[in-house]
Amino acid sequence: MSFTQKSAQLLLSTGSSSCQIYGATSVSAVHSAIDQLSCCLHDINVCMDEYELRLNASKTQVLWLGSRHNIDRVMVREVPVLSSTVGVVGSARDLGVVIDSQLSVVDHVVLVCRSAYYHLRHIRPTLQSLSREAAKTLFQAFISSCLDYCNSVLYGVNNLL
Repeated sequence: MSFTQKSAQLLLSTGSSSCQIYGATSVSAVHSAIDQLSCCLHDINVCMDEYELRLNASKTQVLWLGSRHNIDRVMVREVPVLSSTVGVVGSARDLGVVIDSQLSVVDHVVLVCRSAYYHLRHIRPTLQSLSREAAKTLFQAFISSCLDYCNSVLYGVNNLL
């Protein structure tokens, strides 16, 4: 099941295992946008029922996007999702890329570095059984794969990271 639907002021985009709903609103109309989101989620749930699928509320995340000033003005910290509530998060992962509420990739860069160092530390014990050239190739391949995945999101990022 894959479709894109534009309804009200929400854009729904689904894939084989994920669903994103995007909406634009002013700070004063947040509650109206949440009501629209709830209706949209209800409609999605009805459609998914036809295919014997279910939304997983435990994997659902809500992220407000905007300037720090506007995000601080939004007082809603929980959003109703079907029969449960979901807390608003400061950053979210989508297709392996972590973005925060101001669309910066700082959290993504931190997680990539942390993951790379973690895996490099676990590769270290195998160095004794490899030649110097094989170890060099292994490390270069590993670092390249870590940096290449989703590197297009880093294009044009300033030096402040």
